[in-house]
Amino acid sequence: MAVVESSTARVERAAKQRMTGAAADWRHSALYANRPGERGLRRMHLACAIAMSMSLGLLSSSAHAAMNFCAAPALQNGEREDATSSVHAMIVEAQAHVDDTPHPLARLHTEGTLPHEGIYDESVEAAKELVLMRDTALAWRATGDPRFLKMVDRFLLAWVKTYQPTFNPIDETRLDSLILAYDLSASALTASTRNATIQFLQKLGAGYIAQVDAQPRPLSKTFANNWQSHRVKLIAMTAFALDDRKMIDAARRLFVLQVQNNIGGDGQVLDFGERDALHYVVYDLEPLTMAALAARRHRIDWLAQRAPNGGSLAAGLNWLAPYALGKQTHEEFVNSKVPFDAQRREANVPGFAGEWDPKTATTLYYLASRLDKRFLPIAQKLADKPPAWLGVCLPTP
Repeated sequence: MAVVESSTARVERAAKQRMTGAAADWRHSALYANRPGERGLRRMHLACAIAMSMSLGLLSSSAHAAMNFCAAPALQNGEREDATSSVHAMIVEAQAHVDDTPHPLARLHTEGTLPHEGIYDESVEAAKELVLMRDTALAWRATGDPRFLKMVDRFLLAWVKTYQPTFNPIDETRLDSLILAYDLSASALTASTRNATIQFLQKLGAGYIAQVDAQPRPLSKTFANNWQSHRVKLIAMTAFALDDRKMIDAARRLFVLQVQNNIGGDGQVLDFGERDALHYVVYDLEPLTMAALAARRHRIDWLAQRAPNGGSLAAGLNWLAPYALGKQTHEEFVNSKVPFDAQRREANVPGFAGEWDPKTATTLYYLASRLDKRFLPIAQKLADKPPAWLGVCLPTP
């Protein structure tokens, strides 16, 4: 607890030092943004524009946010219009759900199942609340609207009190949105929610670390393929959100180990050889990129971190780039060694047959562009804009 408070206090002091007259104007405008009618909407747009031009990192001292993953730099001029549109959409969505009752599950399970089997559909629906939490936290950061903070607080408490980690990283990968919701709101939460969330995240991170460390070496199978990439993401995001030095050291160690086990010196990932699918190249690299972004917010560079075999996250992104740019194509899952891939193809699950669609790498390369601007042209070829949450959370540096 003390470590989290200490980290938050340091960030808050830095934020106060950077506050300007524009910040005061933004706070004044944000108050009017809640009023109905055309005048209120105009002021909402103004509040968003000022807030986003200042960046999410420059909150009023009353916000008390942790400002780790989503501490964005100031927007470039060309991005303000897009970012303002994105944050406005999040505000509208948050307002539509501000009085909703959370419906957390004690367990999420989609791994190894098809749509309509078991609790697949129920899990997909419930996971939407995690995304809603994250986006509402971003809307709160942009406006200071206390209703949004109360909603985040209510949903967080319900989920961390109900959900029981299974330590299946495929089922639980969407908990990254819960971690970001906490990271965005941290010390502004009620004490009961903050403490309960800290305990939940400590259990989550420590449990995943213990699970990996209990495995025989060398790591193999699901402790070397995409499953492990998702474990590393959850461990890293939890570690940096809590500013837990011991957990951060473990995250760094496991990140390098996963690069060693999963990414060859030429950049090809283990899963491509097993699944014969670029789908799983993206599914491997995206969580590792999220982990690297969590580290980057603490001035630690994992993008170019080389494993003993010469592999790196940057090499994996470079390997995939010709396919993302359309210079090379690939027929998906033709020689997959995993029977479940054939089952999904026969069930007509999108993406498990035919030529790979480069647009499925959009989020990956927009995330990567936040680590290195060299990846931005690839991202922009795939889509004009980043996913709304990312455009608001981490504008292009």
